[in-house]
Amino acid sequence: MTTAQRPLRADARRNLERILASARTLFAERGVHAQMEDIAARAGVGVGTLYRRFPTKESLMTALVRERFQEFTVIAAEVESTCDPADALATVMRRHAEVVEDDAAFQLAMMDLASLHWEGIEQDKAALGAIVRRIIERGQEVGAVRPDLRFEDYGALMCSTTATMHFIEDKSGWRRQQEVLLAGLRPD
Repeated sequence: MTTAQRPLRADARRNLERILASARTLFAERGVHAQMEDIAARAGVGVGTLYRRFPTKESLMTALVRERFQEFTVIAAEVESTCDPADALATVMRRHAEVVEDDAAFQLAMMDLASLHWEGIEQDKAALGAIVRRIIERGQEVGAVRPDLRFEDYGALMCSTTATMHFIEDKSGWRRQQEVLLAGLRPD
């Protein structure tokens, strides 16, 4: 069993959770200007502990994104199993957006995809993709989703929403923008 596969000790898991929470908070407050030393201090861990786990700010940002993709997968699975196929795509898009509404770290990462270390995230993205593909296909089968929509479009649509969240002054304005997008996903 490798270190990456071995479960974390309870204290190491708590440190990781505090680091990720601290990073989310500081990225929300300061954007890309958040400093690793400040993240460690806010988490109550030594800077060495932070750097052993995340050698760069980009690797920390990648961990935050990976955590969100895992959360998105859980949401998508729940929506797939509980929602009518005609409503499932809109429901999953709304719920995914609501999760990251106040997550400036995720919003920033989605605008700078080149800086992410995609190893690991690719696996999480594939798990999410399998479910979202089925949601799209089922919506298309019942005539609720335009026939030319593909899973590959999903990421661009969600990135559009997160960019709106980040830049728009009216913090609820992204909801209107997303409703316009959702209207465009229905067949003519």
